[in-house]
Amino acid sequence: MQRRQFQAFAFLAALSGGTARADDLLVPRLREGRCAVLLRHGQTTPGVGDPPGFQLGACSTQRNLSEEGQAASRRLGAWFRQRGLAPQAVRSSAWCRCKDTADLAFGRHVVWEPLNSTFDDTRRSAAAAEGTAALRAALGAIPAGRFDVWVTHQVNITALTGEFVQMGEGLLVDAAGAVRGRSRFD
Repeated sequence: MQRRQFQAFAFLAALSGGTARADDLLVPRLREGRCAVLLRHGQTTPGVGDPPGFQLGACSTQRNLSEEGQAASRRLGAWFRQRGLAPQAVRSSAWCRCKDTADLAFGRHVVWEPLNSTFDDTRRSAAAAEGTAALRAALGAIPAGRFDVWVTHQVNITALTGEFVQMGEGLLVDAAGAVRGRSRFD
C-alpha cells in the first residue's frame, strides 16, 4: 500500500475512535465499483510451483490448498457476505488452488486464461505481457457500482501491479490498474 493510502486509512481510523479497520475502509471503494480484487490463492501445502509433470485437469498432481487455506477462503467469503458485497464476476486461474479458493469463498468461478500462472512457462515474458494487457483491458470494462474478484497467482499480480502479496491476500485495483488497498479480508 502506498504511504498516502496508509496515512488516509490511519486518519479515518482515528476519526472513528480507532475502531475502524483498514479492511472496512475498502467497503465504500468496492461499492463504488470500477475495480477488481486481485486475490492470490489461499495457503497451500508446502512447496514452490507445482510438482514435475503436474496436469491442470488433475488436482491430485498439483500443489493444493492446505486446511488453513481452505478455512481462510471460507472466512474471506464470509467477510464479503457480512458486508453485503457481491462481485459481479468471480474469475479464476485454471489451477485447482485458485478454483478452490474462489469456490470456497464465493461458491462460483469462471476460468479465465489471463489469470493462469506463467511461473514455469518457457514463454513467460510473452505470456505475461499478453495476460497483463488482457487484465488491464478488463479492468477498464468493469462498470460503476460493480466489482470483480480475480483469483490468481503471485506472478500475475506482480506483473500487473508491481506488488507482492501473501497467499490469501488481495489487492483492490481500480480501473486504471492502480492499487487502492490491500487486505486478507478476514
